[in-house]
Amino acid sequence: MSHPQVVDGLLPAPVPVRFVAEDGTAVDPPADYPMPAGERLTEAYRRMVVGRRFDRQATALTKQGRLAVYPSSLGQEACQIGGVLALRDTDWLFPTYRDSVALVSRGLDPVEVLTLLRGDWHCGYDPGAVRVAPQCTPLATQTIHAVGMAEALRRKGEDAVVLAFIGDGGTSEGDFHEALNYAGVLRCPVVFLVQNNKYAISVPLARQTAAPALAYKGVGYGVPSEQVDGNDLVAVLSVLTAAVERARGGGGPFLVEAHTYRMDPHTNADDPTRYRDDDEVARWAQADPLIRLETYLRGRGLLDDEGVAAAAQAADEYAARVRERMNADPETDPFELFDHVFAEPTPQLREQRDLLRAELTATEE
Repeated sequence: MSHPQVVDGLLPAPVPVRFVAEDGTAVDPPADYPMPAGERLTEAYRRMVVGRRFDRQATALTKQGRLAVYPSSLGQEACQIGGVLALRDTDWLFPTYRDSVALVSRGLDPVEVLTLLRGDWHCGYDPGAVRVAPQCTPLATQTIHAVGMAEALRRKGEDAVVLAFIGDGGTSEGDFHEALNYAGVLRCPVVFLVQNNKYAISVPLARQTAAPALAYKGVGYGVPSEQVDGNDLVAVLSVLTAAVERARGGGGPFLVEAHTYRMDPHTNADDPTRYRDDDEVARWAQADPLIRLETYLRGRGLLDDEGVAAAAQAADEYAARVRERMNADPETDPFELFDHVFAEPTPQLREQRDLLRAELTATEE
């Protein structure tokens, strides 16, 4: 006997959830999602200001040779800050290489966050202590790790949720689909946030998928999904908070697609003029998430000139501390390259270590 396929509750809204228009004015709020409290929104604004200033400072450090590479998240701050604010300290975050703003907003030491991007062999911080996985450079591999962590937390009886960030390009990887399938079967407490910034390096979204939206990819795995205006912090925070608390309450996994835009190059090594024009960037600049939130908060009487100035000053002071610390040369041990590769070094590894020692000795003489 055949049974009809049940998709009620799995499909995302036909248009992205939105609370605030591009010009900062309120729109009719969606019935399914509550308005976040005013103090959460003002805190989000302060974190977005600091996060953007940190991002600009990190970009400058790359140009100065202090970082090997830096993937900017300019324009995606609403996604990253909204994601962090939806979590408790006991929850886990699984980030990508583009989510440094989220990490510093969660309270991680900014120099430790930038350690990996300096070219070090480790991520710079203790993942277990801060409940943040290492920033993931291989596309989508963190999603299946996030599901494993969520299932482990569930089995241990911890009241914790895992939030996994991923880009639109990562949704074309097999790991992402395996993670959705695994999460759907186990019904573990994990939320996937797809930051759809329209380009997988230089490949536009239309060349990646024929789906009406990336949020629909959850349906085939029995994972409820939603799409949200990723440049509307109010909407992102409301939707993600609901998804996280649903997972915490035993409702299983959830997939959120945030429609946003990468304003800067993919990394400092990228030339975005090869695949997009200035007019497109200018159009998206009109939907700037920080300006939109500031205008909205001013309109509600939750923010004034004094508050704006205080946030800007705090951000400048934060960036100055980062700059000062990053301008100090780190103390490195080149022989750490050979540590933690094998429990017992192989003959080849010993040979390579001896060659390096000989080269360094010759340089010093």
